[in-house]
Amino acid sequence: MRVGLYLNTMGTDVDSVLARMRAGAAAGFSSAFLTQLTSLDAITVAALGARQALGLEVGTAVVQTYPRHPLALAVQAKTAQAISGNRFTLGIGPSHRQIIEDSYGLSYDRPARHTREYLSALMPLLRGEAIEYRGETLSAAGRVEVPGATPPPVLLSALGPAMLRIAGELADGTVTTWTGAAAIAEHIAPRITEAARAAGRPAPRVVASALVAVTNDPDRVRGEVAERLGFAAGFASYRSMLARQGMSGLHETVIAGDERAVEKELARFADAGTTDFLLSPASDEQDQARTLDFASAWYAGRRP
Repeated sequence: MRVGLYLNTMGTDVDSVLARMRAGAAAGFSSAFLTQLTSLDAITVAALGARQALGLEVGTAVVQTYPRHPLALAVQAKTAQAISGNRFTLGIGPSHRQIIEDSYGLSYDRPARHTREYLSALMPLLRGEAIEYRGETLSAAGRVEVPGATPPPVLLSALGPAMLRIAGELADGTVTTWTGAAAIAEHIAPRITEAARAAGRPAPRVVASALVAVTNDPDRVRGEVAERLGFAAGFASYRSMLARQGMSGLHETVIAGDERAVEKELARFADAGTTDFLLSPASDEQDQARTLDFASAWYAGRRP
């Protein structure tokens, strides 16, 4: 299992994000994936970061599909791939009804159908193929040619059975959030792997992200997460995933405790079939530094 960083771009300036990417590369982490919210553009910053954090895989987790036409996103993603030296991974997802309808003013009708059609247009465009796609929700025609860019891998944010099937059939893997090791082992990994096998595709990546804190006060950390991010449990896909795990709040998915407790949870993710674990340091600056030091050493000890 590779271990990378999951970096929040909201309210953070470009130089700070780039510094964290450089530090992550120096510490031996495998990747840095950036959130796409309403602050920095994740694709742009990821591509720029790859130029400074040499050897690091960079990516997004995730860019919303509804506001971006697949032809436009293919141009942007392949440009980022060229800038990064072919170390860019595109994470995408349909987002949530509250964001797409309330913020963007777009219809969120049948997100699974939208996602299947979106990937049906996007994937051949990323491969440099000429397409003329006409679906129920979108149309796309054209070809994207970016010299020096290989097709970037595509990860789909998928938690439910329908989205996992689409991810396995059409994408290169999935990226999850608010999902524990047991759900990866019992739900995420088996479903996407079977879908990929049935479609004749290679074994998919299973990329799991989580808030992590090596701390002496795990209850405080989880309480802070509940206060700051608890509202997101109202999003349908997160609510369903929490119910599947027997949980009531997002804070219950936080990995927090001393080094021994965190090591145990990381090992559980590896055993569950997680190919990549994205670590988002939580708590105060002191705990975050302790977390990064521990995770870097733990990962170094497991690499061949």
